[in-house]
Amino acid sequence: MQRRKIGRTDLEVTEISLGAAALGGLYQACPRDQAMETLQAGWDGGIRYFDVAPWYGLGLAERYVGDFLRAKPEDEYVLSTKVGRLLRPVPTGTVPDYSYVDPLSFDADYDYSYDGIMRSVEFSYARLGLNRIDILYVHDIGGYTHGKARNAAHLRDFLGSGIRALEELKTSGAIKAFGLGVNEVPVCLDVMRDADLDCILMAGRYTLLDRTAVAELLPLCEKKGTSLVVGGVFNSGILATGPVPGSHFDYLPASEAVLAKVAAMEEIARRHGFPLAAPALQFPLLQKIVSSVLIGTAKASTLRRNMQLFEPRIAEGVYAEFEDLTLVAPPLGEDAVRV
Repeated sequence: MQRRKIGRTDLEVTEISLGAAALGGLYQACPRDQAMETLQAGWDGGIRYFDVAPWYGLGLAERYVGDFLRAKPEDEYVLSTKVGRLLRPVPTGTVPDYSYVDPLSFDADYDYSYDGIMRSVEFSYARLGLNRIDILYVHDIGGYTHGKARNAAHLRDFLGSGIRALEELKTSGAIKAFGLGVNEVPVCLDVMRDADLDCILMAGRYTLLDRTAVAELLPLCEKKGTSLVVGGVFNSGILATGPVPGSHFDYLPASEAVLAKVAAMEEIARRHGFPLAAPALQFPLLQKIVSSVLIGTAKASTLRRNMQLFEPRIAEGVYAEFEDLTLVAPPLGEDAVRV
Protein backbone atom coordinates (compact mmCIF):
# COMPACT_ATOMS: atom_id res chain seq x y z
CA MET A 1 0.00 0.00 0.00
CA GLN A 2 1.28 3.46 -0.87
CA ARG A 3 2.34 5.85 1.86
CA ARG A 4 2.21 9.61 2.18
CA LYS A 5 4.13 12.00 4.44
CA ILE A 6 2.65 13.79 7.42
CA GLY A 7 3.25 17.52 7.02
CA ARG A 8 6.91 18.46 6.87
CA THR A 9 7.93 15.57 9.13
CA ASP A 10 9.68 12.38 8.08
CA LEU A 11 6.70 10.32 9.22
CA GLU A 12 4.84 8.37 6.53
CA VAL A 13 1.41 6.74 6.84
CA THR A 14 -0.50 4.36 4.61
CA GLU A 15 -3.14 5.93 2.36
CA ILE A 16 -5.76 3.83 4.13
CA SER A 17 -5.86 3.79 7.92
CA LEU A 18 -8.05 2.19 10.58
CA GLY A 19 -9.91 4.23 13.16
CA ALA A 20 -10.81 2.51 16.41
CA ALA A 21 -14.01 4.23 17.59
CA ALA A 22 -16.12 1.22 16.59
CA LEU A 23 -13.65 -1.10 18.31
CA GLY A 24 -14.52 0.76 21.50
CA GLY A 25 -18.15 -0.30 21.12
CA LEU A 26 -19.62 2.74 19.39
CA TYR A 27 -23.37 2.01 19.01
CA GLN A 28 -22.84 -1.75 19.43
CA ALA A 29 -20.60 -3.94 21.54
CA CYS A 30 -17.27 -5.11 20.14
CA PRO A 31 -15.92 -8.18 21.97
CA ARG A 32 -12.17 -8.65 22.12
CA ASP A 33 -11.98 -11.47 19.57
CA GLN A 34 -13.97 -9.40 17.07
CA ALA A 35 -11.67 -6.41 17.59
CA MET A 36 -8.57 -8.55 17.05
CA GLU A 37 -10.04 -10.07 13.89
CA THR A 38 -10.79 -6.61 12.50
CA LEU A 39 -7.34 -5.28 13.31
CA GLN A 40 -5.73 -8.34 11.73
CA ALA A 41 -7.84 -7.89 8.59
CA GLY A 42 -6.53 -4.36 8.30
CA TRP A 43 -2.96 -5.49 8.82
CA ASP A 44 -3.32 -8.28 6.26
CA GLY A 45 -4.71 -5.74 3.77
CA GLY A 46 -1.68 -3.51 4.16
CA ILE A 47 -2.91 -0.94 6.69
CA ARG A 48 -0.05 0.28 8.86
CA TYR A 49 -1.59 3.39 10.39
CA PHE A 50 -3.95 2.97 13.34
CA ASP A 51 -5.80 5.76 15.15
CA VAL A 52 -7.35 5.49 18.60
CA ALA A 53 -8.41 7.72 21.49
CA PRO A 54 -9.07 7.45 25.24
CA TRP A 55 -12.68 8.43 24.48
CA TYR A 56 -13.36 5.33 22.38
CA GLY A 57 -14.99 2.90 24.78
CA LEU A 58 -13.54 4.98 27.65
CA GLY A 59 -10.20 3.27 27.35
CA LEU A 60 -11.33 0.00 25.79
CA ALA A 61 -10.15 0.75 22.25
CA GLU A 62 -6.68 1.74 23.46
CA ARG A 63 -6.48 -1.57 25.29
CA TYR A 64 -7.42 -3.51 22.14
CA VAL A 65 -5.14 -1.62 19.77
CA GLY A 66 -2.19 -1.76 22.14
CA ASP A 67 -2.59 -5.49 22.66
CA PHE A 68 -2.72 -6.03 18.90
CA LEU A 69 0.26 -3.86 17.98
CA ARG A 70 2.45 -5.17 20.79
CA ALA A 71 3.04 -8.32 18.74
CA LYS A 72 3.89 -6.42 15.54
CA PRO A 73 7.29 -5.11 14.44
CA GLU A 74 7.70 -1.63 15.92
CA ASP A 75 9.13 -0.08 12.78
CA GLU A 76 6.24 -1.17 10.55
CA TYR A 77 3.29 0.76 11.97
CA VAL A 78 2.26 4.30 12.89
CA LEU A 79 0.02 4.92 15.90
CA SER A 80 -1.95 8.01 16.83
CA THR A 81 -4.04 8.69 19.90
CA LYS A 82 -5.63 11.80 21.33
CA VAL A 83 -5.52 14.22 24.24
CA GLY A 84 -8.08 16.60 25.71
CA ARG A 85 -10.06 14.18 27.86
CA LEU A 86 -8.87 12.62 31.11
CA LEU A 87 -10.51 9.39 32.23
CA ARG A 88 -11.43 8.78 35.85
CA PRO A 89 -12.88 5.58 37.33
CA VAL A 90 -16.56 5.39 38.28
CA PRO A 91 -18.54 2.61 39.97
CA THR A 92 -19.60 -0.26 37.74
CA GLY A 93 -22.91 0.46 36.07
CA THR A 94 -22.71 4.25 36.44
CA VAL A 95 -20.96 5.16 33.17
CA PRO A 96 -23.01 7.85 31.38
CA ASP A 97 -24.49 6.96 28.01
CA TYR A 98 -22.01 8.23 25.43
CA SER A 99 -23.24 5.79 22.76
CA TYR A 100 -20.54 3.24 23.67
CA VAL A 101 -21.84 -0.24 24.50
CA ASP A 102 -20.02 -2.12 27.27
CA PRO A 103 -17.31 0.50 27.80
CA LEU A 104 -14.82 0.38 30.63
CA SER A 105 -15.99 1.87 33.94
CA PHE A 106 -14.66 5.38 33.49
CA ASP A 107 -16.01 8.84 32.85
CA ALA A 108 -14.18 11.68 31.09
CA ASP A 109 -13.28 15.27 31.99
CA TYR A 110 -12.07 17.80 29.43
CA ASP A 111 -8.60 19.22 30.01
CA TYR A 112 -6.63 20.94 27.25
CA SER A 113 -3.95 22.42 29.52
CA TYR A 114 -0.26 21.54 29.69
CA ASP A 115 -0.74 19.32 32.73
CA GLY A 116 -3.86 17.72 31.30
CA ILE A 117 -2.15 16.80 28.06
CA MET A 118 0.92 15.41 29.80
CA ARG A 119 -1.24 13.32 32.13
CA SER A 120 -3.33 12.08 29.21
CA VAL A 121 -0.23 10.86 27.38
CA GLU A 122 1.00 8.96 30.43
CA PHE A 123 -2.40 7.32 30.90
CA SER A 124 -2.48 6.34 27.22
CA TYR A 125 0.92 4.67 27.48
CA ALA A 126 -0.43 2.59 30.34
CA ARG A 127 -3.65 1.59 28.56
CA LEU A 128 -1.85 0.83 25.30
CA GLY A 129 0.95 -1.08 27.00
CA LEU A 130 3.27 0.47 24.43
CA ASN A 131 6.22 2.81 24.84
CA ARG A 132 5.63 4.72 21.63
CA ILE A 133 2.98 7.07 20.26
CA ASP A 134 3.72 8.68 16.90
CA ILE A 135 0.99 11.32 16.56
CA LEU A 136 -1.10 13.15 19.14
CA TYR A 137 -4.36 14.83 18.16
CA VAL A 138 -6.14 17.35 20.37
CA HIS A 139 -9.57 15.76 20.49
CA ASP A 140 -12.90 17.56 20.00
CA ILE A 141 -11.82 21.06 20.88
CA GLY A 142 -14.13 23.61 19.25
CA GLY A 143 -17.61 25.07 19.35
CA TYR A 144 -19.05 22.02 17.59
CA THR A 145 -18.52 19.97 20.76
CA HIS A 146 -18.47 22.58 23.52
CA GLY A 147 -20.46 25.58 22.33
CA LYS A 148 -18.96 29.04 21.93
CA ALA A 149 -18.65 30.09 25.58
CA ARG A 150 -17.16 26.89 27.00
CA ASN A 151 -14.85 26.46 24.07
CA ALA A 152 -13.38 29.93 24.59
CA ALA A 153 -12.07 28.72 27.95
CA HIS A 154 -10.78 25.44 26.48
CA LEU A 155 -9.04 27.32 23.69
CA ARG A 156 -7.36 29.64 26.22
CA ASP A 157 -6.10 26.59 28.11
CA PHE A 158 -4.78 24.97 24.96
CA LEU A 159 -3.13 28.00 23.37
CA GLY A 160 -1.96 29.26 26.76
CA SER A 161 -0.16 26.08 27.83
CA GLY A 162 -1.38 22.91 26.11
CA ILE A 163 0.34 23.62 22.82
CA ARG A 164 3.61 23.88 24.73
CA ALA A 165 3.17 20.32 25.98
CA LEU A 166 2.83 19.04 22.41
CA GLU A 167 5.82 21.05 21.24
CA GLU A 168 7.96 19.70 24.10
CA LEU A 169 6.88 16.12 23.38
CA LYS A 170 7.80 16.52 19.72
CA THR A 171 11.13 18.25 20.44
CA SER A 172 12.08 15.49 22.87
CA GLY A 173 11.27 12.79 20.31
CA ALA A 174 8.44 11.32 22.37
CA ILE A 175 6.09 11.98 19.43
CA LYS A 176 6.78 12.69 15.77
CA ALA A 177 3.78 14.90 14.96
CA PHE A 178 0.77 16.62 16.48
CA GLY A 179 -2.43 18.30 15.41
CA LEU A 180 -6.18 18.47 15.95
CA GLY A 181 -8.77 15.71 15.77
CA VAL A 182 -12.08 17.50 15.18
CA ASN A 183 -15.40 17.62 13.30
CA GLU A 184 -15.33 21.30 12.39
CA VAL A 185 -13.35 23.81 10.37
CA PRO A 186 -13.56 27.03 12.47
CA VAL A 187 -11.42 25.80 15.37
CA CYS A 188 -8.72 24.67 12.94
CA LEU A 189 -8.53 28.18 11.51
CA ASP A 190 -8.47 29.66 15.02
CA VAL A 191 -5.62 27.44 16.18
CA MET A 192 -3.60 27.74 12.97
CA ARG A 193 -3.47 31.50 13.36
CA ASP A 194 -1.34 30.99 16.50
CA ALA A 195 0.29 27.58 16.08
CA ASP A 196 1.87 25.37 13.46
CA LEU A 197 0.27 21.95 13.16
CA ASP A 198 1.70 18.89 11.43
CA CYS A 199 -1.68 17.39 10.67
CA ILE A 200 -5.42 17.59 11.23
CA LEU A 201 -7.72 14.62 11.53
CA MET A 202 -10.85 16.11 10.00
CA ALA A 203 -14.05 14.08 10.27
CA GLY A 204 -16.89 14.67 7.86
CA ARG A 205 -15.92 18.08 6.45
CA TYR A 206 -13.95 17.07 3.37
CA THR A 207 -16.04 14.40 1.73
CA LEU A 208 -17.77 13.72 -1.56
CA LEU A 209 -20.85 15.41 -0.06
CA ASP A 210 -19.61 17.91 2.55
CA ARG A 211 -17.00 20.36 1.22
CA THR A 212 -16.86 22.70 4.20
CA ALA A 213 -13.06 22.44 4.37
CA VAL A 214 -12.47 23.54 0.78
CA ALA A 215 -12.82 27.33 0.94
CA GLU A 216 -10.39 28.22 3.74
CA LEU A 217 -8.87 25.18 5.42
CA LEU A 218 -7.39 23.41 2.41
CA PRO A 219 -5.55 26.52 1.13
CA LEU A 220 -4.26 27.26 4.64
CA CYS A 221 -3.04 23.68 5.05
CA GLU A 222 -1.23 23.89 1.72
CA LYS A 223 0.38 27.19 2.74
CA LYS A 224 1.52 25.94 6.15
CA GLY A 225 2.46 22.39 5.16
CA THR A 226 -0.22 20.78 7.32
CA SER A 227 -1.52 17.36 6.26
CA LEU A 228 -5.10 16.19 6.47
CA VAL A 229 -6.16 12.75 7.64
CA VAL A 230 -9.75 12.44 6.49
CA GLY A 231 -12.26 10.53 8.59
CA GLY A 232 -16.02 10.28 8.39
CA VAL A 233 -15.95 9.90 4.60
CA PHE A 234 -19.43 8.36 4.63
CA ASN A 235 -20.86 11.32 6.61
CA SER A 236 -22.32 9.12 9.37
CA GLY A 237 -23.18 6.35 6.93
CA ILE A 238 -25.37 7.87 4.24
CA LEU A 239 -22.69 7.73 1.53
CA ALA A 240 -22.32 4.01 2.23
CA THR A 241 -25.96 3.02 2.62
CA GLY A 242 -27.48 5.52 0.21
CA PRO A 243 -30.67 7.44 1.06
CA VAL A 244 -32.43 4.54 2.74
CA PRO A 245 -35.00 4.96 5.54
CA GLY A 246 -33.24 5.74 8.80
CA SER A 247 -30.02 6.92 7.13
CA HIS A 248 -27.95 9.46 9.06
CA PHE A 249 -25.93 12.51 8.09
CA ASP A 250 -23.62 14.27 10.54
CA TYR A 251 -24.80 12.01 13.41
CA LEU A 252 -28.48 12.93 12.95
CA PRO A 253 -31.32 11.61 10.75
CA ALA A 254 -30.76 12.91 7.24
CA SER A 255 -32.98 15.77 6.06
CA GLU A 256 -35.05 15.57 2.89
CA ALA A 257 -32.60 17.89 1.15
CA VAL A 258 -29.64 15.68 2.01
CA LEU A 259 -31.54 12.54 1.01
CA ALA A 260 -32.25 14.10 -2.38
CA LYS A 261 -28.62 15.06 -2.95
CA VAL A 262 -27.40 11.59 -2.03
CA ALA A 263 -30.01 9.95 -4.27
CA ALA A 264 -28.69 11.99 -7.19
CA MET A 265 -25.11 11.07 -6.29
CA GLU A 266 -26.08 7.43 -6.13
CA GLU A 267 -27.53 7.66 -9.63
CA ILE A 268 -24.28 9.15 -10.96
CA ALA A 269 -22.29 6.32 -9.40
CA ARG A 270 -24.71 3.72 -10.73
CA ARG A 271 -24.40 5.16 -14.24
CA HIS A 272 -20.63 4.72 -14.08
CA GLY A 273 -20.91 1.18 -12.74
CA PHE A 274 -19.65 1.49 -9.18
CA PRO A 275 -21.28 1.83 -5.73
CA LEU A 276 -21.43 5.33 -4.23
CA ALA A 277 -19.12 4.16 -1.45
CA ALA A 278 -16.23 3.88 -3.94
CA PRO A 279 -15.95 7.58 -4.88
CA ALA A 280 -16.74 8.50 -1.26
CA LEU A 281 -13.68 6.58 -0.12
CA GLN A 282 -11.38 7.62 -2.95
CA PHE A 283 -12.30 11.31 -3.27
CA PRO A 284 -10.13 12.78 -0.47
CA LEU A 285 -6.96 11.17 -1.86
CA LEU A 286 -7.17 13.39 -4.94
CA GLN A 287 -5.72 16.12 -2.73
CA LYS A 288 -1.97 15.92 -2.21
CA ILE A 289 -2.26 17.35 1.29
CA VAL A 290 -4.46 14.41 2.32
CA SER A 291 -2.16 11.81 3.85
CA SER A 292 -4.69 9.08 4.65
CA VAL A 293 -8.35 8.13 4.57
CA LEU A 294 -9.47 6.73 7.91
CA ILE A 295 -11.92 3.82 7.85
CA GLY A 296 -13.83 3.10 11.05
CA THR A 297 -15.47 -0.28 11.55
CA ALA A 298 -15.55 -3.14 14.03
CA LYS A 299 -16.24 -5.82 11.42
CA ALA A 300 -13.48 -7.53 9.49
CA SER A 301 -15.81 -8.26 6.57
CA THR A 302 -16.82 -4.60 6.27
CA LEU A 303 -13.21 -3.47 6.44
CA ARG A 304 -12.17 -5.89 3.69
CA ARG A 305 -15.09 -4.79 1.51
CA ASN A 306 -14.27 -1.11 1.93
CA MET A 307 -10.59 -1.63 1.25
CA GLN A 308 -11.47 -3.32 -2.04
CA LEU A 309 -13.34 -0.17 -3.08
CA PHE A 310 -10.11 1.80 -3.27
CA GLU A 311 -9.18 -0.08 -6.44
CA PRO A 312 -9.42 0.47 -9.31
CA ARG A 313 -9.04 4.21 -8.92
CA ILE A 314 -11.89 6.22 -10.41
CA ALA A 315 -10.96 8.67 -13.17
CA GLU A 316 -10.61 12.20 -11.78
CA GLY A 317 -12.98 13.62 -14.38
CA VAL A 318 -15.90 11.70 -12.91
CA TYR A 319 -15.85 13.76 -9.72
CA ALA A 320 -16.93 16.90 -11.56
CA GLU A 321 -20.37 15.33 -11.95
CA PHE A 322 -20.84 15.41 -8.16
CA GLU A 323 -19.88 19.07 -7.68
CA ASP A 324 -23.36 20.59 -8.01
CA LEU A 325 -24.65 18.24 -5.31
CA THR A 326 -22.17 19.14 -2.58
CA LEU A 327 -22.94 21.21 0.51
CA VAL A 328 -21.23 23.32 3.16
CA ALA A 329 -22.02 23.09 6.86
CA PRO A 330 -23.89 26.13 8.24
CA PRO A 331 -22.05 28.49 10.59
CA LEU A 332 -21.78 27.29 14.16
CA GLY A 333 -24.12 28.96 16.62
CA GLU A 334 -23.63 29.68 20.30
CA ASP A 335 -24.47 26.17 21.48
CA ALA A 336 -22.74 22.84 20.94
CA VAL A 337 -23.84 21.05 17.79
CA ARG A 338 -22.78 17.62 18.95
CA VAL A 339 -23.39 16.79 22.60
